[in-house]
Amino acid sequence: MSDQVSSLENEIEQTRERLGATIDQLVYRASPKTIARREIASVKGYFVDPSGAPRQDNIIKVVGGVAGVIALLVIVRKIVS
Repeated sequence: MSDQVSSLENEIEQTRERLGATIDQLVYRASPKTIARREIASVKGYFVDPSGAPRQDNIIKVVGGVAGVIALLVIVRKIVS
């Protein structure tokens, strides 16, 4: 009987430790700083390849899109005015 109680106490303690570690991981992942770092790394990964060279094709696409939106806004503004 004492052996079973000791075994259960050990099992409960191990479960508490695992749960504590899981909660710590969730707190870290949900941290605004961690989320911001992850998103910044994602954006950098889109514009820079792993070797550090810029990905010109992606940069050109974004610059073209921004230029297109600006041109559209200018045209709409001239039409409305």
